[in-house]
Amino acid sequence: MALFNFRRQEPAPTAQPLEAFLKGYSIEVMPRTAEKVENFRDLLPTGTRVYIAHIEGTPIEDMVATAKRIGAEGYDVMPHFPARIIKDKATLTDWVARYKDVGVRQGLLLAGGVAQPVGDYATSMQLLDSGAFDGFDRLHVAGHPEGNKDIDPDGSDRMVMEAARWKSAFAERTDAKMAMATQFCFEADPVIAWVNRLTAESINLPVHIGIAGPAKLQTLIKFAIACGVGPSLRVLQKRAMDVTKLLLPYEPTEILSGLAAHKAANPGFGIEQVHFFPLGGIKTNAAWVTENGGASGVPASANA
Repeated sequence: MALFNFRRQEPAPTAQPLEAFLKGYSIEVMPRTAEKVENFRDLLPTGTRVYIAHIEGTPIEDMVATAKRIGAEGYDVMPHFPARIIKDKATLTDWVARYKDVGVRQGLLLAGGVAQPVGDYATSMQLLDSGAFDGFDRLHVAGHPEGNKDIDPDGSDRMVMEAARWKSAFAERTDAKMAMATQFCFEADPVIAWVNRLTAESINLPVHIGIAGPAKLQTLIKFAIACGVGPSLRVLQKRAMDVTKLLLPYEPTEILSGLAAHKAANPGFGIEQVHFFPLGGIKTNAAWVTENGGASGVPASANA
């Protein structure tokens, strides 16, 4: 007589925690990817924050035009300010003024992915200290749940955590609303441990957790390696070894369900919002949230 070892199935998280967790999510675009979207109101809920990534070589005119267009469609716009591609204080002041002229009052301040600074700035802390952002309502900074080898080449997270403490102290002594927008990850448990560690070390910046949107597995692995994603990359590597899943697109259901369930059970948990990197396309990412996020994913035009 054959014996079958039936594994007990854990109940799947209900849709309700995921819907609540996705409420107010943000998403990232670039000028060239935004051009492909005819109307953001057909994709994104009312009030969605739209980050605009500033890649080295992108003219500031293109950045400002994209910010103006998206803002005119009714969305909060948060352009990147990568310290290492900003030549000097005059350039920074000029950029801020241009954005203010089109109604922008939010910014993501980060070091940027350039190895050598082109000018006077190398860190987001220098940008925060510059005084150039007076009049902005909200300033976000970068977070690294799995460390950052550019900042800590020795593989530790000593400098990353020191910077996080500095940024938290800055937030406490200023009027700006601040949060930490993180690199994307692929496992819930390490993220939960990292966020709890921030709380334990009195780093009080709310976390906007980076999540890679649906994409082809090969595309995602390429971006993950280029962006320095840490140990959670094993989730993708394991998936790549399974021929039944190799050609299927990755979806962030597992990590988001895990984080949503934890947030529902621990309302004080430090993740405030989800921030999507739409590596498989803005439309694909928005459609996934619409299909999985309940009321949190309904596009603005559907409520018109």
